[in-house]
Amino acid sequence: MKFNIPDKLYFKIGEVSKLAKVPTHVLRYWETEFKEITPKRANSKQRLYSREDVELILTIKMLLHDHRYTIAGARQLIESNQEITESLAVQQQHAQDPTKVSEINEVLDSIKSELHQLQQFIDKNR
Repeated sequence: MKFNIPDKLYFKIGEVSKLAKVPTHVLRYWETEFKEITPKRANSKQRLYSREDVELILTIKMLLHDHRYTIAGARQLIESNQEITESLAVQQQHAQDPTKVSEINEVLDSIKSELHQLQQFIDKNR
């Protein structure tokens, strides 16, 4: 993934928060959920995120906010070391395949019809 990140070695938590457009408490929570995020600590106990950490945080934000992954789903994708862009491209192809969408709509219509018939049956026997 390509992100527009300033050319620096380390970023403070406030800077990462502004780059990712998420509150600092969210970054601290993500540190607990994603073991790959490993900020160093300065002598003042300030978190210092590397460029790789920032890229990972931006990827996590994209997965969670844009692609609607759960924390567990995003963690699994990241831990699998699978190329995330390839995985998302494959998912988009499946989601946009008109034959798949048509088949899914037919199945959903069938289920809806059966549920409607079941509701009518229940209403008759009351």
